[in-house]
Amino acid sequence: MATSGTFAFAPSAADCVLNAFARLQIRATELTQQHLADAYNESNLLQVEFANRQPNLWTSELYTVTLVASTATYTLPARLIAITAAFVSTTSGSTTTDMIIGPVSASEYAAYPVKAQTGIPNVYWYNRQATPQITLFPVPDDATTYTLSLRVLAQQEDASMASGTTLDLPYRWMDAFTAGLAARLAQIYKPEMADRLDARAERSWTIAAKEDQEDVPLTIAPAIGGYYS
Repeated sequence: MATSGTFAFAPSAADCVLNAFARLQIRATELTQQHLADAYNESNLLQVEFANRQPNLWTSELYTVTLVASTATYTLPARLIAITAAFVSTTSGSTTTDMIIGPVSASEYAAYPVKAQTGIPNVYWYNRQATPQITLFPVPDDATTYTLSLRVLAQQEDASMASGTTLDLPYRWMDAFTAGLAARLAQIYKPEMADRLDARAERSWTIAAKEDQEDVPLTIAPAIGGYYS
């Protein structure tokens, strides 16, 4: 049996738009400037929806901040959407030591009586404003230089229809994107098809999301040490 021998299927954003309209039985020769303007907006709004239905592992990246003594709060780039892991690093000679720190809520952070207490940070409050901030506790001391490393989920690059630009998403999400875009465009151009295409889009998203996860064992152990002390 002969196969292609290639692994190059990477349709442009414009190709995905044409396919989405085809699912609405709107052919390329029927498209107007308004169709393309709506497709541009709905493509980017669909990426907002994907971001809100976290996690999307292909958007994961490492972001680092050099901490400043006696400074608790740091402004993060607006494109950072969620923090999945955080650790503080110290370096002595050629050895770097990483210490995982955990999240607290706004109310938990508010309950700390002495927020200016200094030491090695061991928790953080992620303040999810339009431009997010992270606040550490204890506040970094001046004993050494600390580096904060954040494993984050970031915003996708904008979807653009021009010049054969491809989408900022992996192969396994192509169908979910096209199905989602078709469902969104159906609300504008073919409302009678919207329910059916919504169901198809949800199915495609579920399949992609099920695959987009780390395949590792989960171990849950109770903290029972106190019972045997």
